[in-house]
Amino acid sequence: MIEKDSKIYIAGHRGLVGSAILKGLKEKGYSNFVTRTHRELDLSDQNAVAGFFAEEKPDYVFLAAAKVGGIMANNVYRGQFIYENLMIQNNVIHQAYINGVKKLLFLGSTCIYPREAPQPMPEDSLLTSPLEYTNEPYAIAKITGIKMCESYNIQYGTNFISVMPTNLYGPNDNFDLEKSHVLPALFRKIYLGKCLSEANWVAIREDLKKRPVESVDDKASEETILNILEKYGIKTRDGKYAVEIWGTGKPMREFLWSEDMADACIFVMENIDFSNVSPTDSKEIRNTHINIGTGKEISIRDLAELIQSKVGFDGELYFNTSKPDGTMRKLTDPSKLHGLGWKHGIEIEEGIDRIIKWYQS
Repeated sequence: MIEKDSKIYIAGHRGLVGSAILKGLKEKGYSNFVTRTHRELDLSDQNAVAGFFAEEKPDYVFLAAAKVGGIMANNVYRGQFIYENLMIQNNVIHQAYINGVKKLLFLGSTCIYPREAPQPMPEDSLLTSPLEYTNEPYAIAKITGIKMCESYNIQYGTNFISVMPTNLYGPNDNFDLEKSHVLPALFRKIYLGKCLSEANWVAIREDLKKRPVESVDDKASEETILNILEKYGIKTRDGKYAVEIWGTGKPMREFLWSEDMADACIFVMENIDFSNVSPTDSKEIRNTHINIGTGKEISIRDLAELIQSKVGFDGELYFNTSKPDGTMRKLTDPSKLHGLGWKHGIEIEEGIDRIIKWYQS
């Protein structure tokens, strides 16, 4: 068990994942945290990370910092996604080893699994066939992180654990219309569609004040705002207010409430060592990572209609079938985590209610 006054470094403490972990640790009575914003510490800078670890000497590390995005961002910014994630991981994991960190938790993503992986996806399906093309650079970076943790554990006797969360959503998510993941993007588009259909310009401008779209904020003209919303598929279509959604709506996705994910991460950090997930009856040590998910899935169409119902948008949902669907199914097999003693608590319907309440507050 971790002592309550142990020094804990959370890399990426202001993001969706890191902020949920920090909140969960505080609720459990931990109090000795070290954090740095990106401006204070660029994790892709090898010398800066080395200096930080040498000075702070954290006991435990949650590596939640990453360059992340949805299907559009992953496909467009391929070079950035592989370079930045590799640099962040290499620097933090290596310095954790150099400076004697007791345990590190590396957070990846279930996009590490092959496009044609069996469904649900068990941990041992890793590297069995080709990846989904659109997120291949990001996935390769995350696979490298898993292998780096495994390799350091084998060679140096470190205690670095890798967890692979499914699609996450919750407080402090990224709601950028270009770069966010599917659920926050759908939610914001449908919310803005509702505001537009009601001619609620006060709410639209308040939204843009907090989260400008490209360079368009609350001070822009109505015409400029309408143009940028139309660019991202929030518009009138055949005389009706409509929200455009990429693809057919048929892909199935699994979603985990971010605070559930944080609880799972803290559970693993407190209770699970590399020896608990490393095979003892084999010469080859691989697939020691742990899936974090619900084992339940919903179609993009059903998700959009659920959000539409809960937000109260009476316009049209338009599925643009000329756009890519991405992987058709991406369901995790969380049986390893269940066997270790943890299961999720928040179902998707309750989670959508919570995100609406959080976003509007």
